[in-house]
Amino acid sequence: MLTVGIDIGGTKIAGGVVDQEGRILDKGRVDTPTDTAELAAAVVEMARSYIDRHDAVAVGVAAAGFIDKAQATVIHAPNIAWRNEPLKAVLEAGIGRPVTIENDANAAGWAEFRFGAGAAVDDMVMLTMGTGVGGAVIIGGRMFHGGHGIAGELGHMRFTRNGLPCGCGQNGCLEQYASGRALQREAGAIADSGGIGEALAAARATHGTLTGHVISDLILSGDPGALEALRRVATALGEACGGFQAVLDPELFVIGGGVAQLGDILLEPVRLAYETSLPGYGERPVADFAIARLGNDAGLIGVADLAGQEA
Repeated sequence: MLTVGIDIGGTKIAGGVVDQEGRILDKGRVDTPTDTAELAAAVVEMARSYIDRHDAVAVGVAAAGFIDKAQATVIHAPNIAWRNEPLKAVLEAGIGRPVTIENDANAAGWAEFRFGAGAAVDDMVMLTMGTGVGGAVIIGGRMFHGGHGIAGELGHMRFTRNGLPCGCGQNGCLEQYASGRALQREAGAIADSGGIGEALAAARATHGTLTGHVISDLILSGDPGALEALRRVATALGEACGGFQAVLDPELFVIGGGVAQLGDILLEPVRLAYETSLPGYGERPVADFAIARLGNDAGLIGVADLAGQEA
């Protein structure tokens, strides 16, 4: 049985045909239209092209935003002008196959649970460190959606009172302290301070800005300023994981997103902060940590698998 997975991003729509083992058999991408009607038409066209070539039985669509409990309506999307958009009905009318709608972070987390770093556990939390911090919670082998369908927004847990303003409208959210953007901000502050920030300042002068790639290269070279920026961000994430452990008690935390490409260099300070933040540490079981394995394909793989389970 084959299914189609489509992951709608702010600039690109990625799609593919996925088998029951999570393997992508056909894949492509198009630019994301700014007009919502054109966007829906682009998704329909992509899905139908895959169905025609592979006779897929169902379509899964992942998108950033709040999806209702029925997994049918996009209540609010941050990068697309969807407000209470009945996306499932709109797409099913054009595609002619069952359509499953899922939050993009949930879809990526499900892919890691089914086919990636979390395949050996039943209870897992995934956190993605990108521009923001995405989250997904798997409990007892099932995606946790909560009472209104929008659970798992872990990046918008208030991490500190009266903290930095967040795009969600609140202040002090975790993603302001534990994301790729937070790493850039911390690196910039260290560059401004002199001392161990000398190499960061020199890189900024050369490149005009401190991008994630520039900071990562300095981290991998062992630069003390870049490593300190990473330590600050990793510490915030680890402290938050201690809190998530107290509430959810997962067996495993899977860390994804661009910053996760640093691997154990990231996980070491995350684990340390997690352990020192954990209630009853030393007298209770602790979670393992792993880096996500499926990269940018996770969203389309996960939502395709979810569509197959509902078909």
